Amino acid sequence: MLPILKKLLFTLTFNISLFLILMIGIQNSSSKKKVNLIISETINLPIGFIGGLGFISGSITGSLLALCITGKEEYKNS
Repeated sequence: MLPILKKLLFTLTFNISLFLILMIGIQNSSSKKKVNLIISETINLPIGFIGGLGFISGSITGSLLALCITGKEEYKNS
């Protein structure tokens, strides 16, 4: 159980630090676009923020999926 908790803590820490770096990096971004959702569209957001947020959310999703698969395998082997 402890290795899974360590991996989860590392994943969260890493992705929060990426998000903070992203916030600092987009301060002077001038090119902005709207994201068209199915129901409506968002406010004007910097293009780098949209791409960076997609990368960070994918990183979190992939890490949590890997942790779930690893946790199930460790539970079966016990």
